[in-house]
Amino acid sequence: MLSSDWAPAFAAVPRSAFLPDLMWPFDMDAGGSVAVDKRRDPDVWQGYAESDAPIVTQWDDGEHSGTEPGGVSTSSASMPSVVFSMLRDLDVRAGSRVLEIGTGTGWNAALLGHRLGPENVTTVEVDKAVAASARAALERFGLPVRVVHGDGFDGYREEAPYDRIIATCGLRSIPFRWVAQSRPGGIIVAPWGTHYSNADAVARLTVADDGKSASGAFTGPVEFMKLRAQRLPAVDHAAYVKGSVADGDESSTTITERQFVGGRFRPQEFTLGLCVRDCVHVVSTKDDGARPVWFYGLTDRSWACVQFRDGDHTRVWQSGPRRLWGEVESAYQWWDEQGRPGFDRFGLVVDGDGERAWLDSPDSPVPVRTH
Repeated sequence: MLSSDWAPAFAAVPRSAFLPDLMWPFDMDAGGSVAVDKRRDPDVWQGYAESDAPIVTQWDDGEHSGTEPGGVSTSSASMPSVVFSMLRDLDVRAGSRVLEIGTGTGWNAALLGHRLGPENVTTVEVDKAVAASARAALERFGLPVRVVHGDGFDGYREEAPYDRIIATCGLRSIPFRWVAQSRPGGIIVAPWGTHYSNADAVARLTVADDGKSASGAFTGPVEFMKLRAQRLPAVDHAAYVKGSVADGDESSTTITERQFVGGRFRPQEFTLGLCVRDCVHVVSTKDDGARPVWFYGLTDRSWACVQFRDGDHTRVWQSGPRRLWGEVESAYQWWDEQGRPGFDRFGLVVDGDGERAWLDSPDSPVPVRTH
């Protein structure tokens, strides 16, 4: 439900004004993205535009053509409910100067521009064509915020300092330069996570009075397209497992499939990513009662495979300098011992030395499993 402070902006600035004629909304019944063309099906197009569904507006960094969905979605219009929740977290006030990272369609920037005045909003977009399209849409709508074509990871020093910074792409590392470009007491809102999975959480950080750090709790789970410079290339399984899985060292585990494998946005998966860095895991489709889950090290060729099988004990194979399943199992046990905390008990500190996740307090860092 919209709060009273944002309701006028959402009423005055419809998402439909920033969407292209050809778009690919996520359809729950179809279980994936579907092509919708305004010129052919204006009523269907409008229905999706007004729905609470994410809409892909670009595939494959603009190299895609045709109406069928492409390989990788690379720009989109987020679910309105997610847009609202992140703007609520941003807690803007009259006169706030805002930097947005990831312009996309321009709708989020337009909402900010309507609330604060376009002169107080700067948005940075890495894709030149996407930036040009958003700039045209914003000008056409009468909210000409500053649209910069550039790498949002660098922020935008020319208009600093900012009272608020918001990212509309998933981060694997929040740059300290965003902190440096913020005023003391400023707020940074950004989806953040690890390469362990695509599951992120929204970090809401407050810049310290001395400007040397920013810290705050996560407000909830979310999944965004990743900042282009921080995308994870597809893992080449054959580069890790040269022969048979049986060539790895075999063991077993008491952790069950039901405990370990579940739906999206589980705090367990997010926690394992906090503890087990430089690792990606892949949950395979269940077949004939068996489900393998793979783990791949990102700094070497260590790998692990856990084979869950109905009615049988769980077998584990590992290979390489890291005992990846050992790290994951230890992290799972730690999460369990802490009372299985949810997203809101975790937080993040960003300073000149990097970033550190914490549980309950910045003085209680999350233990990172050693390699």
